[in-house]
Amino acid sequence: MAATLYFGSMVFPWAVTVIAAIVVRLLITGALHEDGLADFLDGFGGGGDRNRILAIMKDSHIGTYGVLGLILYLLLLGAALYSMPPMIAALTVCAADPFSKMVSSQLVNMLPYARREEEAKNKAIYRKPSLAAGLCLTVQGLLPMALLIWLTSINWLYLIAIPPLVMYFLYLLMLRKIKGYTGDCCGAVCLLVELSVYLITCSQQL
Repeated sequence: MAATLYFGSMVFPWAVTVIAAIVVRLLITGALHEDGLADFLDGFGGGGDRNRILAIMKDSHIGTYGVLGLILYLLLLGAALYSMPPMIAALTVCAADPFSKMVSSQLVNMLPYARREEEAKNKAIYRKPSLAAGLCLTVQGLLPMALLIWLTSINWLYLIAIPPLVMYFLYLLMLRKIKGYTGDCCGAVCLLVELSVYLITCSQQL
């Protein structure tokens, strides 16, 4: 995605390049996290008790909250990238992705899995990382972010403080509503934390 932004800007208009970068992202990931975001918004937006929310998230059909949420998310993502110069946008992508995964992975340590293992939608359960894996994830998340801060004039305090706060408020929502997390929750938190990095970065470019 970063390569598409940087090199694509040399060939295509910037708006076309940003859209192409988002398309590349969706093709590479199979829209895995976007699917989680849609299910998360449908489940928590639809309301009801814990069992109702979990049932909605497991349903493969997308609802109104999911559709509107994905549209707004992609509009904000595209607008944030479009507002940055190509080099800054590429650097931000390289930093935001691993940083958001580092932050959102803490859900596995903070909450239990909300379903029984055999009920997992994709038959995949996230395990608590070992100390070595946690340290590796921390290095992978912080080094690109440190490089972004060093190469730009972005306020480092905003980038380090606000994304974890986004994760924490979503954690409180999950704790209150379903007393745990699901794969959809992890995907949604990852995207929303990452989006907060893009929004902070673009606000610093004004």
